[in-house]
This record gives sequence, structure tokens and C-alpha cells, in this order.
Amino acid sequence: MNGKLLEIVACPTCHGRLEYDEQHQRLICRFEKLAYPIKNGIPVLLAEQAETLSPSEEK
Repeated sequence: MNGKLLEIVACPTCHGRLEYDEQHQRLICRFEKLAYPIKNGIPVLLAEQAETLSPSEEK
């Protein structure tokens, strides 16, 4: 994931900063506890496409 892209993208729900989860190829919003998928190298920043993080993933 491009570091410059991470500086400008935000969670579509709370507008907070997103973290890149390299292991699962997704972007994570720690505040909302949501994960947004990355498909074909493109972040899918749609609230309806987000997955809720499990309690073990919230750390």
C-alpha cells in the first residue's frame, strides 16, 4: 500500500485515519472497528462493504 495514499484516505464513516493490514490486505479503522477490503489493489471505501473487526483483531 502506498504510504502517500494512506495519508489522504479516511474512513468514510468517521473520517478517521486508516491503517493498512498487510496480512489480510485491507484498511482498518480502529475507532469504528471496521475493515475495508482492497480489491485488485484498490481500496473499497464503502460503508456497506466494511467488515466488523472481531474482538481479537481490535488490538
